[in-house]
Amino acid sequence: MKPIIKKVWHLSLIIGLRFLGLFIVMSVLSAYATNLPGATPTLIGLAVGGYALTQAALQVPFGILSDKIGRKKAILIGLLIFGAGSIIAGMADNIYTLLVGRFLQGAGAIGSVIIAMISDHVKEEERGHAMAIMGMVIALAFTAAMVFGPLVGSIAGVPSLFYLTAGMAALSIVLLFTIVPDPPKIIHSFSEEEAKVSSVFKDKDLKRMYITFLFHSSTMAIAFFLIPMVLKHNFHLPIGEFWKVYLPAVIFGIVAMGPAAVFGEKYNKGKEVFLSSIALIAIAFILMGFSTKLWLFGVGVTFFFIGFNMFEPLLQSFVSKFAKAHQKGAALGVANTFAYVGMGIGATLAGKIFEVSSVSGVAIFVLIVSVFWAVWIYGMRNPGLRASIYLDQEHYDFSKLPELKATEGIADIYINQTEGVMVVKYDKELLDEDEIRGKMLKR
Repeated sequence: MKPIIKKVWHLSLIIGLRFLGLFIVMSVLSAYATNLPGATPTLIGLAVGGYALTQAALQVPFGILSDKIGRKKAILIGLLIFGAGSIIAGMADNIYTLLVGRFLQGAGAIGSVIIAMISDHVKEEERGHAMAIMGMVIALAFTAAMVFGPLVGSIAGVPSLFYLTAGMAALSIVLLFTIVPDPPKIIHSFSEEEAKVSSVFKDKDLKRMYITFLFHSSTMAIAFFLIPMVLKHNFHLPIGEFWKVYLPAVIFGIVAMGPAAVFGEKYNKGKEVFLSSIALIAIAFILMGFSTKLWLFGVGVTFFFIGFNMFEPLLQSFVSKFAKAHQKGAALGVANTFAYVGMGIGATLAGKIFEVSSVSGVAIFVLIVSVFWAVWIYGMRNPGLRASIYLDQEHYDFSKLPELKATEGIADIYINQTEGVMVVKYDKELLDEDEIRGKMLKR
């Protein structure tokens, strides 16, 4: 097993199980919810994206909590809440009970905590690879959900999918305390001002990523509202056959992740990858919104999954690169808060727009959003301009840390006590590695 895979496979498995539980329901939820008493398009949209609203409210608190009490304890609390919400949603016999269950599912907001824990276990330059592995596991979970969700839902009923999700939460807890190692002990050096949560909003690069998370997740929620509704009502496809549309789309999406990761991380072409992805998403919704043939609608779904998945291996990695070590949990929490706000607002707005102007109105709305999104991404700074070096205690003087920290171009410094090294993150446009090593050498 490759060293990087060995470091992250267990956490990737846990987050994969969690996403499998979410996606297996999302693939059929809007079609299922139409038959519940009290359902309207707007409430159905809220059921699809409602869990994201409580996720949004609790991502930052969970991220901060994990920085204070430890990652594992925070993850345990979140999984217990997520499992309870899944059981309530499975027992729902009307749209309002379903909403309560979905809101409670979202309250288990541990996504950013797991990602921060993965970041704890790997070096800066390994982080893109680690996030790509995690993204691949999520993509595989996504593929399984798109195939088995409609099949299991049509055979055993959609409520059974919620109970299956609760079982996955229980399994994740077992894995967390049996195979996941504790993260290394990190010592930070930062001012009282830097310790405030508000400091994660001062970095311009981080703020740009937060808005990108918002747009990215909103298009996903809109797609998951739209696709099942159109397949059921416009093309009269039984739920058990939804997988025939999802499967090829997800396969192409998985294939697209590899080149996106290579160009974004290795060749520092993150901006170009993001712009290409936005273009594909915009085209996808035009095809889905105006197609009268099932095969053309399927092409639109495929374009969407390709565009959406091209973001996956890069988003979390870029945030963890921009954030300081002691802020990773909080910064990833903020990023995921924006993501879940996007999901909640996106799905609910899609339901309201669908109610007023049907599928084409939703497609035009996404096209307008994509234009603003592309403009925002166009001004993005390349995260590859930040690099890290690792200084051992034998050759370098750790007492010089305050002096180095005051140097222009130093983004972050922390000591990995477990491995006995100081990690220095710096801006390659302002400093070079040799200059930093020279400042820190023992005399």
